[in-house]
Amino acid sequence: MSELHKFLFDGLPVRGMIVRLTDAWQEILARRASNTATGAYPASVAELLGEMTAAATLMQANIKFNGALILQIFGDGPVKVAVAEVKPDLSLRATAKVVGALDPNAHLSGMVNASGKGRCAITLDPKDKLPGQQPYQGVVPLVDAHGRKLERLNQVLQHYMLQSEQLDTTLVLAADDRVAAGLLIQRLPVKGEANLEGAGRGAGDPISVDQIGHNEDYNRIAILASSLTREELLTLDVETILRRLFWEEKLLRFEPQTGMLGPHFACTCGRERVAQMIRGLGQEEAESILVERGDIEVGCDFCGKQYRFDAVDAAQIFTAPGDQLPASSVMQ
Repeated sequence: MSELHKFLFDGLPVRGMIVRLTDAWQEILARRASNTATGAYPASVAELLGEMTAAATLMQANIKFNGALILQIFGDGPVKVAVAEVKPDLSLRATAKVVGALDPNAHLSGMVNASGKGRCAITLDPKDKLPGQQPYQGVVPLVDAHGRKLERLNQVLQHYMLQSEQLDTTLVLAADDRVAAGLLIQRLPVKGEANLEGAGRGAGDPISVDQIGHNEDYNRIAILASSLTREELLTLDVETILRRLFWEEKLLRFEPQTGMLGPHFACTCGRERVAQMIRGLGQEEAESILVERGDIEVGCDFCGKQYRFDAVDAAQIFTAPGDQLPASSVMQ
């Protein structure tokens, strides 16, 4: 069963999370493999997409955002785009579009960032938008400050979170065909509402300076977290990982999130949403597809479900609501 664990380091400005996606991740891979039009993901693509799904779950749980968090990687390599989406209830889905041959051992530059112009985008799409409100999106290149290509997703996201949240963050990610997992360690701000400065400082103690990269407690814990290997993250249970990494630290643990309260696969596609997409194509384009193929067939990239619209269905899409025939008449 997929699970999410949150914890704090007692008395220190550091928090952490571990996610292990098992059944939820296997569902994503199984649906892709059963799609006769695409087939299973190559191993390197599955690894990238699994890491993205684990990372997106950690980020959604970290910010507690009332809306969808969408993590995208796109560029000019064989993997044109990869997407992982996580909702506030930790329901998740993911997909990738692969075009052309792919090196089985390729990393980011070989899969996505061939020319160095690849991008990582994180979108926060509010559940209940106000009139005119647009989703927030942050975009960073798949290169470091010196223009060198980054080869691992965790490097890209650490750079992103340092820029967007201005907080030191350590991410360890791994995925195979059974598990997608991630460990997040983040420094909490010393100053501000509900900070640790006021609670942990004596009357005569000097005020701590909240400075990026200079908190000794975070740096020590980050070094421990970074020692976690891919194999350990994929094969060890959460209790063993925490014990082996942080046995000298006092952890404050929260109740694990599992089942429908934890990470789980779900797709939000539906016939009405597909109809809206067809409406966006325009009536002339839709009619030309009907003439050529007899019906309009659309498959969901996330879950593989197929939606078919015949000429009568298409006519209903482009008919004003007040002019539509009753459902029973249409069926006849």
